[in-house]
Amino acid sequence: MALTGRAALLAALGTLPIGIWEPSWTGILAVNAPIALACACDAALAAPVRRLGLTRSGDTSVRLGETADVTLTVTNPSGRPLRARLRDAWPPSSWEPGTEVAASRHRLTVPAGERRRLTTRLRPTRRGDRQADRITIRSYGPLGLFARQGSHKVPWTVRVLPPFTSRKHLPSKLARLRELDGRTSVLTRGEGTEFDSLREYVPGDDTRSIDWRATARRTTVAVRTWRPERDRHILLVLDTGRTSAGRVDDAPRLDASMDAALLLAALAARAGDRVDLLAYDRRVRALVQGRAAGEVLPSLVNAMANLEPELVETDARGLTATALRTAPRRSLIVLLTSLDAAPIEEGLLPVLPLLTQRHTVLVASVADPHIARMAKARGNTEAVYEAAAAAQAQTERHRTAEQLQRHGVTVVDATPDELAPALADAYLALKAAGRL
Repeated sequence: MALTGRAALLAALGTLPIGIWEPSWTGILAVNAPIALACACDAALAAPVRRLGLTRSGDTSVRLGETADVTLTVTNPSGRPLRARLRDAWPPSSWEPGTEVAASRHRLTVPAGERRRLTTRLRPTRRGDRQADRITIRSYGPLGLFARQGSHKVPWTVRVLPPFTSRKHLPSKLARLRELDGRTSVLTRGEGTEFDSLREYVPGDDTRSIDWRATARRTTVAVRTWRPERDRHILLVLDTGRTSAGRVDDAPRLDASMDAALLLAALAARAGDRVDLLAYDRRVRALVQGRAAGEVLPSLVNAMANLEPELVETDARGLTATALRTAPRRSLIVLLTSLDAAPIEEGLLPVLPLLTQRHTVLVASVADPHIARMAKARGNTEAVYEAAAAAQAQTERHRTAEQLQRHGVTVVDATPDELAPALADAYLALKAAGRL
């Protein structure tokens, strides 16, 4: 007959003959005593966890979308070998979804008195600082019947920087900048230009650039050529208020604004201009000033790493006052904000003259490509209504942009992929026009 319960268990272990229905207490003790003895021996041979030495090394920063390697060195000072499973805990956003278990758990063996290294590979999905949590180690005996477990705190921080995807446009923009600096065609006289050379007049040149004294000594009309001055001041202003939290192509508008600001900063620094950064909503979120040309881009990237949109209405008066204090002399102020009608008409327009009377102002905004796709939709009633709503939204943005332009503001309104190169082109156009 089949055995059940404890009898079946003991029979399976070979300590109870088949056919005996109930074990005696002597039999139970005879089975448990060897198991308990084996567990005790296994526990005694497992390396202690508390005495382990742990140190970190490796990457301290990484661009969003790239990988960072953090190395953990485990030192076993005891006289017993360490056979362990280890979990290196980090915030969930340190890995892409579904990869945390494979990336954070390790097996290792460390002989007595030796050390071993293991690497945790991070692939963060959000900007900002990622700080290591505790390290949990489970040390097994040679039989694997018993384990000691403990945790250690080994601090380490990896800063996740903006990806700067628009850097692919930098070579072409630098080529245009070199062409601008070295070309011989006339540039309109204006603030921010300096005399370069004389050349013969051609139809279409600005007559205000004719040099009459040089013309009197020649048989042809001579005109002055101008080149943009270097060492101009550019203040990049990031609006971190609630409108910057809106998602466009599954990313906040703020991320696209930061990418465009980085491309402009890299270009302007190579052009010899001074670049500062101000991030503001109701208070200063980041401020970078007075950096040398070679330090501008790293400083801006580092300052932007921890910037997040704030769900508050931007204080336009406070932003304007802070910008004026940050740029006391004539500058190009690049405001990366939304072109939504209400924030512009109620917030920015009333205080805009305070900026334009002293500075050249450029407003850059992230447009939603989904609106453009909706405007082209046809085929059914729902699509027609969506197209009408999209057309109305586009009309409001164009009207808001025209209001800014009437105040002398240059407006750049482009989708996330196009904003960075469009903003760089606007900067080069202002330089070519002598407005810097």
